[in-house]
Amino acid sequence: MKRNIVIATIAAAALGGGGTATALAVTGDDGSPSQLSEVRAASDGRADDVREDEDGRDDDATVVKSTKATAADALAGALRHTPGTAVSAELDDDDDAVTWDIDILDSAGTWHSVHVDPATGKVLSSHTEREDDDSDDAARVRAALQGSSVSATEAAKAAAAQGTVTSIDLDEDAGSPAWEAETRTQSGTERDWLVDLRTAQVTPDRSSDDD
Repeated sequence: MKRNIVIATIAAAALGGGGTATALAVTGDDGSPSQLSEVRAASDGRADDVREDEDGRDDDATVVKSTKATAADALAGALRHTPGTAVSAELDDDDDAVTWDIDILDSAGTWHSVHVDPATGKVLSSHTEREDDDSDDAARVRAALQGSSVSATEAAKAAAAQGTVTSIDLDEDAGSPAWEAETRTQSGTERDWLVDLRTAQVTPDRSSDDD
């Protein structure tokens, strides 16, 4: 009788903790058949699934919600630090630290990468970009912006009406150059937009629907 009570207790504990109990036939003290429960703890696979679900939460949403400095704020701060023409801004978390990564072309044709703290809007670091095709990129940007009146900062402000701007970039390859903005709503929906270089009018970027 004691053995049955102990076995039942162990089995119940295992089941309560998410384990499994499998009944096996054995012989009791009096020679009569009895049952012994084989208690097995929850498999590691199941626990891993739970952890994966927990780790699989929307990290992008967490990053966006923790951002206090908007794209426009980051651009303005970067330009105060490094004067020139801001060509792009992106909320970047590739290096285990979230930053606004701003690309600026100065009057001498030199590219600068400026990193801005999304929590405070302060410049964290900056460095000069040196690539073989820098001069070609500079020429394309200047050609695309010729006659424009809407800066990256103004484009970011215009796109902010559609959600939180997570990136703004000059699309000089399009038939009609424009600022390309990516936004995220509070519900987590991501959308791409085009901002006119002369009017700041915001329209959906239909080309992204084909991706």
